[in-house]
Amino acid sequence: MMHDHSAEELRLPYATVEELRAAVGEALLDKALLEGRQGMAVREVIFRLDQGALRVAERNPAGAPERWKVHGFIQQAIQLFFGLAQSEIYSAGDLSFFDKIPPKKPSGEFRVVPPGVVRYGAHVEKGAIVMPGYVNIGARVGAGSMVDTWATVGSGAQIGANVHLAGGVGIGGVLEPPGARPVIVEDGCFIGSRCIVVEGVLVEEEAVLGAGVVLTASTPIYDVTSTAEKMLKGRVPGRSVVIPGMRPRKFPAGEYLTPCALIIGARKESTDQKTSLNAALRDFGVSV
Repeated sequence: MMHDHSAEELRLPYATVEELRAAVGEALLDKALLEGRQGMAVREVIFRLDQGALRVAERNPAGAPERWKVHGFIQQAIQLFFGLAQSEIYSAGDLSFFDKIPPKKPSGEFRVVPPGVVRYGAHVEKGAIVMPGYVNIGARVGAGSMVDTWATVGSGAQIGANVHLAGGVGIGGVLEPPGARPVIVEDGCFIGSRCIVVEGVLVEEEAVLGAGVVLTASTPIYDVTSTAEKMLKGRVPGRSVVIPGMRPRKFPAGEYLTPCALIIGARKESTDQKTSLNAALRDFGVSV
Protein backbone atom coordinates (compact mmCIF):
# COMPACT_ATOMS: atom_id res chain seq x y z
CA MET A 1 0.00 0.00 0.00
CA MET A 2 1.21 3.53 -0.76
CA HIS A 3 2.32 5.57 2.23
CA ASP A 4 3.91 8.82 1.03
CA HIS A 5 0.82 10.98 1.46
CA SER A 6 2.72 14.19 0.71
CA ALA A 7 3.71 13.28 -2.85
CA GLU A 8 2.00 15.49 -5.40
CA GLU A 9 1.75 12.65 -7.93
CA LEU A 10 -0.52 10.75 -5.53
CA ARG A 11 -3.26 13.37 -5.83
CA LEU A 12 -6.02 14.09 -8.34
CA PRO A 13 -5.85 17.90 -8.50
CA TYR A 14 -8.26 18.24 -11.42
CA ALA A 15 -11.00 15.93 -10.15
CA THR A 16 -14.44 17.39 -9.52
CA VAL A 17 -16.09 17.04 -6.13
CA GLU A 18 -18.52 14.49 -7.56
CA GLU A 19 -15.64 12.46 -8.95
CA LEU A 20 -13.95 12.52 -5.56
CA ARG A 21 -17.19 11.50 -3.85
CA ALA A 22 -17.60 8.56 -6.23
CA ALA A 23 -13.99 7.43 -5.77
CA VAL A 24 -14.30 7.50 -1.98
CA GLY A 25 -17.45 5.40 -2.25
CA GLU A 26 -15.65 2.86 -4.42
CA ALA A 27 -12.77 2.62 -1.95
CA LEU A 28 -15.18 1.94 0.90
CA LEU A 29 -16.53 -1.07 -1.00
CA ASP A 30 -13.07 -2.39 -1.90
CA LYS A 31 -10.08 -1.22 0.14
CA ALA A 32 -7.70 -2.77 -2.41
CA LEU A 33 -8.62 0.10 -4.74
CA LEU A 34 -6.72 2.46 -2.43
CA GLU A 35 -3.59 1.28 -4.25
CA GLY A 36 -4.71 3.24 -7.30
CA ARG A 37 -6.88 6.16 -8.34
CA GLN A 38 -9.20 5.87 -5.34
CA GLY A 39 -6.28 6.34 -2.96
CA MET A 40 -5.23 9.43 -4.90
CA ALA A 41 -8.78 10.74 -4.56
CA VAL A 42 -8.68 10.29 -0.78
CA ARG A 43 -5.44 12.26 -0.63
CA GLU A 44 -6.95 14.96 -2.81
CA VAL A 45 -9.90 15.32 -0.43
CA ILE A 46 -7.55 15.79 2.54
CA PHE A 47 -5.40 18.26 0.59
CA ARG A 48 -8.47 20.35 -0.28
CA LEU A 49 -9.62 20.26 3.35
CA ASP A 50 -6.18 21.50 4.37
CA GLN A 51 -6.33 24.33 1.85
CA GLY A 52 -9.91 25.27 2.71
CA ALA A 53 -11.41 24.34 -0.68
CA LEU A 54 -13.56 21.66 0.97
CA ARG A 55 -15.15 21.55 4.41
CA VAL A 56 -16.90 18.81 6.38
CA ALA A 57 -20.01 20.97 6.90
CA GLU A 58 -21.26 24.16 5.31
CA ARG A 59 -24.12 26.58 5.94
CA ASN A 60 -27.22 26.03 3.83
CA PRO A 61 -28.96 28.94 2.10
CA ALA A 62 -31.58 30.79 4.12
CA GLY A 63 -34.91 29.00 4.10
CA ALA A 64 -33.46 25.50 3.81
CA PRO A 65 -34.97 22.87 6.16
CA GLU A 66 -31.61 22.35 7.87
CA ARG A 67 -29.26 25.16 8.89
CA TRP A 68 -26.10 23.15 8.00
CA LYS A 69 -25.24 20.48 5.45
CA VAL A 70 -22.76 17.73 6.38
CA HIS A 71 -20.66 16.03 3.69
CA GLY A 72 -20.44 12.43 4.85
CA PHE A 73 -18.06 11.40 2.08
CA ILE A 74 -15.43 13.78 3.48
CA GLN A 75 -15.72 12.15 6.90
CA GLN A 76 -15.28 8.78 5.16
CA ALA A 77 -12.25 10.06 3.26
CA ILE A 78 -10.59 11.10 6.53
CA GLN A 79 -11.14 7.61 7.92
CA LEU A 80 -9.63 6.06 4.79
CA PHE A 81 -6.68 8.45 4.95
CA PHE A 82 -5.64 7.05 8.32
CA GLY A 83 -5.22 3.67 6.61
CA LEU A 84 -3.09 5.16 3.84
CA ALA A 85 -0.81 7.17 6.09
CA GLN A 86 2.21 5.70 7.85
CA SER A 87 3.52 6.90 11.20
CA GLU A 88 6.68 8.95 10.92
CA ILE A 89 8.80 11.15 13.16
CA TYR A 90 8.05 14.85 12.69
CA SER A 91 10.05 17.69 14.24
CA ALA A 92 9.09 21.21 15.22
CA GLY A 93 12.19 22.84 16.62
CA ASP A 94 13.22 20.85 19.66
CA LEU A 95 9.85 19.05 19.76
CA SER A 96 9.40 15.70 18.03
CA PHE A 97 6.24 13.77 17.19
CA PHE A 98 5.52 10.24 15.98
CA ASP A 99 2.23 10.16 14.11
CA LYS A 100 0.46 9.27 10.89
CA ILE A 101 -0.62 12.86 10.18
CA PRO A 102 2.00 15.63 10.13
CA PRO A 103 1.49 19.03 11.78
CA LYS A 104 0.23 21.64 9.36
CA LYS A 105 3.00 23.73 7.82
CA PRO A 106 2.77 27.42 8.79
CA SER A 107 1.61 29.76 6.03
CA GLY A 108 2.09 33.07 7.82
CA GLU A 109 -1.64 33.83 7.54
CA PHE A 110 -2.49 32.71 11.08
CA ARG A 111 -0.50 32.43 14.30
CA VAL A 112 0.38 29.21 16.09
CA VAL A 113 2.00 29.75 19.49
CA PRO A 114 4.35 26.91 20.60
CA PRO A 115 3.51 24.16 21.39
CA GLY A 116 0.14 24.60 19.69
CA VAL A 117 -0.59 22.11 16.91
CA VAL A 118 -2.80 22.28 13.84
CA ARG A 119 -2.92 18.91 12.13
CA TYR A 120 -2.61 18.51 8.36
CA GLY A 121 -6.10 18.39 6.86
CA ALA A 122 -7.43 21.13 9.13
CA HIS A 123 -7.94 24.65 7.82
CA VAL A 124 -7.36 27.82 9.82
CA GLU A 125 -8.37 31.07 8.17
CA LYS A 126 -6.42 34.31 8.00
CA GLY A 127 -5.94 36.21 11.24
CA ALA A 128 -6.86 33.37 13.56
CA ILE A 129 -4.66 32.52 16.57
CA VAL A 130 -3.98 29.08 17.96
CA MET A 131 -2.41 29.26 21.42
CA PRO A 132 -0.91 26.04 22.87
CA GLY A 133 -4.04 24.14 21.88
CA TYR A 134 -4.94 21.56 19.25
CA VAL A 135 -6.92 21.61 15.99
CA ASN A 136 -7.56 18.13 14.56
CA ILE A 137 -7.83 16.91 10.96
CA GLY A 138 -10.95 18.04 9.10
CA ALA A 139 -11.67 20.91 11.50
CA ARG A 140 -12.05 24.49 10.35
CA VAL A 141 -11.36 27.66 12.34
CA GLY A 142 -12.65 30.95 10.95
CA ALA A 143 -10.91 34.26 10.39
CA GLY A 144 -10.02 36.24 13.48
CA SER A 145 -10.88 33.43 15.90
CA MET A 146 -8.91 32.50 19.00
CA VAL A 147 -8.21 28.93 20.10
CA ASP A 148 -6.93 29.73 23.57
CA THR A 149 -4.51 27.78 25.77
CA TRP A 150 -5.24 24.03 25.99
CA ALA A 151 -8.44 24.40 24.00
CA THR A 152 -9.07 21.55 21.55
CA VAL A 153 -11.04 21.44 18.31
CA GLY A 154 -12.06 17.92 17.29
CA SER A 155 -12.06 16.26 13.87
CA GLY A 156 -14.47 17.96 11.50
CA ALA A 157 -15.65 20.59 14.01
CA GLN A 158 -16.56 23.94 12.48
CA ILE A 159 -15.58 27.14 14.30
CA GLY A 160 -16.80 30.35 12.72
CA ALA A 161 -15.17 33.75 12.35
CA ASN A 162 -14.33 35.94 15.35
CA VAL A 163 -15.02 33.16 17.85
CA HIS A 164 -13.18 32.97 21.17
CA LEU A 165 -12.61 29.50 22.59
CA ALA A 166 -11.32 30.29 26.08
CA GLY A 167 -8.76 28.29 28.02
CA GLY A 168 -9.36 24.56 28.26
CA VAL A 169 -12.46 24.47 26.05
CA GLY A 170 -13.19 21.05 24.57
CA ILE A 171 -14.93 21.08 21.18
CA GLY A 172 -15.84 17.57 20.07
CA GLY A 173 -15.56 16.27 16.54
CA VAL A 174 -17.14 13.36 14.74
CA LEU A 175 -16.20 11.19 11.76
CA GLU A 176 -18.78 8.45 12.05
CA PRO A 177 -21.43 7.59 11.26
CA PRO A 178 -21.01 9.42 7.94
CA GLY A 179 -23.26 12.46 7.78
CA ALA A 180 -23.35 12.94 11.56
CA ARG A 181 -23.16 16.63 12.37
CA PRO A 182 -19.93 17.74 14.05
CA VAL A 183 -19.96 20.44 16.68
CA ILE A 184 -20.59 23.78 14.99
CA VAL A 185 -19.85 27.12 16.66
CA GLU A 186 -21.03 29.94 14.46
CA ASP A 187 -19.55 33.42 13.97
CA GLY A 188 -18.99 35.75 16.90
CA CYS A 189 -19.52 33.25 19.73
CA PHE A 190 -17.70 33.28 23.06
CA ILE A 191 -17.13 29.88 24.68
CA GLY A 192 -16.00 30.34 28.29
CA SER A 193 -13.22 28.55 30.14
CA ARG A 194 -13.46 24.77 30.48
CA CYS A 195 -16.70 24.50 28.51
CA ILE A 196 -17.33 21.15 26.81
CA VAL A 197 -19.39 21.05 23.62
CA VAL A 198 -19.75 17.62 22.00
CA GLU A 199 -22.05 15.28 20.04
CA GLY A 200 -22.92 17.65 17.23
CA VAL A 201 -24.30 20.52 19.30
CA LEU A 202 -24.93 23.69 17.27
CA VAL A 203 -24.04 27.00 18.92
CA GLU A 204 -25.61 29.73 16.81
CA GLU A 205 -24.18 33.16 16.01
CA GLU A 206 -22.90 35.40 18.82
CA ALA A 207 -24.00 33.12 21.67
CA VAL A 208 -22.10 33.29 24.95
CA LEU A 209 -21.39 30.20 27.05
CA GLY A 210 -20.22 30.95 30.59
CA ALA A 211 -17.39 28.99 32.17
CA GLY A 212 -17.99 25.31 32.75
CA VAL A 213 -21.06 24.82 30.54
CA VAL A 214 -21.29 21.21 29.33
CA LEU A 215 -23.43 20.55 26.27
CA THR A 216 -24.10 17.12 24.77
CA ALA A 217 -26.84 16.06 22.38
CA SER A 218 -28.99 15.08 25.36
CA THR A 219 -28.22 17.97 27.74
CA PRO A 220 -31.43 19.89 28.52
CA ILE A 221 -31.03 23.58 27.71
CA TYR A 222 -33.70 25.59 29.53
CA ASP A 223 -34.63 29.09 28.42
CA VAL A 224 -35.64 30.74 31.69
CA THR A 225 -35.96 34.30 30.41
CA SER A 226 -39.79 34.33 30.54
CA THR A 227 -42.41 33.13 33.01
CA ALA A 228 -42.62 29.70 31.36
CA GLU A 229 -39.44 27.76 30.75
CA LYS A 230 -38.71 26.35 27.31
CA MET A 231 -36.47 23.32 26.82
CA LEU A 232 -34.11 22.79 23.89
CA LYS A 233 -31.58 20.07 23.11
CA GLY A 234 -28.61 20.10 20.75
CA ARG A 235 -28.89 23.81 19.87
CA VAL A 236 -28.08 27.13 21.50
CA PRO A 237 -30.05 29.96 19.84
CA GLY A 238 -28.14 32.93 18.49
CA ARG A 239 -27.07 35.67 20.96
CA SER A 240 -28.09 33.58 23.98
CA VAL A 241 -26.21 33.92 27.26
CA VAL A 242 -25.87 30.47 28.84
CA ILE A 243 -24.67 29.31 32.28
CA PRO A 244 -24.38 25.87 33.90
CA GLY A 245 -27.39 24.67 35.87
CA MET A 246 -28.72 21.69 37.82
CA ARG A 247 -32.16 20.06 37.81
CA PRO A 248 -33.64 17.45 40.17
CA ARG A 249 -34.31 14.05 38.65
CA LYS A 250 -35.84 11.00 40.25
CA PHE A 251 -34.07 7.63 40.14
CA PRO A 252 -34.95 4.32 41.85
CA ALA A 253 -32.46 5.18 44.60
CA GLY A 254 -33.83 8.68 45.14
CA GLU A 255 -33.82 12.20 43.74
CA TYR A 256 -30.55 13.72 42.52
CA LEU A 257 -29.41 16.88 40.81
CA THR A 258 -28.37 16.37 37.18
CA PRO A 259 -26.58 18.86 34.90
CA CYS A 260 -28.38 21.17 32.49
CA ALA A 261 -27.75 24.56 30.93
CA LEU A 262 -29.72 27.75 31.47
CA ILE A 263 -30.35 30.49 28.93
CA ILE A 264 -30.56 33.54 31.19
CA GLY A 265 -30.57 36.36 28.68
CA ALA A 266 -29.41 37.68 25.33
CA ARG A 267 -26.66 39.94 24.07
CA LYS A 268 -27.92 43.43 23.42
CA GLU A 269 -28.50 44.67 19.88
CA SER A 270 -27.36 48.20 20.73
CA THR A 271 -23.67 47.39 21.12
CA ASP A 272 -20.97 45.86 19.01
CA GLN A 273 -19.66 42.35 19.64
CA LYS A 274 -16.92 43.16 22.16
CA THR A 275 -19.02 45.63 24.14
CA SER A 276 -21.99 43.32 23.96
CA LEU A 277 -19.95 40.43 25.31
CA ASN A 278 -18.64 42.47 28.24
CA ALA A 279 -22.12 43.77 28.95
CA ALA A 280 -23.56 40.27 28.88
CA LEU A 281 -20.99 39.01 31.35
CA ARG A 282 -21.50 42.07 33.59
CA ASP A 283 -25.30 42.08 33.44
CA PHE A 284 -25.77 38.38 34.12
CA GLY A 285 -22.72 37.65 36.25
CA VAL A 286 -21.38 35.03 33.87
CA SER A 287 -17.93 33.61 34.67
CA VAL A 288 -15.43 33.14 31.82
